[in-house]
Amino acid sequence: MAKFKSAAKGKSGAASAPKSKGPAEALQAKAEVLSRSIMDSAQHIWLAGMGAFNRAQGEGTKLFESLVKEGLNLEKRTRNIATDKVDAVRDAVESRVGQVKERAADTWDRLEKVFEDRVQRALVRLGVPGREDLQSLIQRVDQLNAELRKLGARSTAGSARKPATGKPAARRATKPATTKAKPAKATKAAKKAAPINDATD
Repeated sequence: MAKFKSAAKGKSGAASAPKSKGPAEALQAKAEVLSRSIMDSAQHIWLAGMGAFNRAQGEGTKLFESLVKEGLNLEKRTRNIATDKVDAVRDAVESRVGQVKERAADTWDRLEKVFEDRVQRALVRLGVPGREDLQSLIQRVDQLNAELRKLGARSTAGSARKPATGKPAARRATKPATTKAKPAKATKAAKKAAPINDATD
């Protein structure tokens, strides 16, 4: 641009200097100066465009690379943030689930205890023996069995000591009692309460 202005000034100076020459030569000199200045300007524009292209290409590559780096950094940051958020949400959900499980287990235990207590009370009212009663009965039966075994062992030992001599003793014939009890008279209330026998029984 500066060269173009200087060429324009040189044109005006060159036009005023050769007044001694003829008008044709002056026009030709002006045309040459103008064509040179246009050629110089065109060349300078071309070189400026080439420089701009080269700079854009170099800086464009650098800009592209810097944008890629920024994108990678941004992606890492967003992943870290997202991972942190996901971890925080997961921890919160797990803690809530744990609390709900504990509450449910406590509630279930309470319900189970209440149910067992009520069943136990109902069984006691009905006269059904409990676990402790059954254990004591089992122990008592075991003791009685042990004593019966001892008595059986004594009796077999005693019978083995006595030798069998003579005839076996004759059996006495026992006659059952012939007295029969009279049936008691049924009262009116007992007759009402007595079940009616079915003919099919």
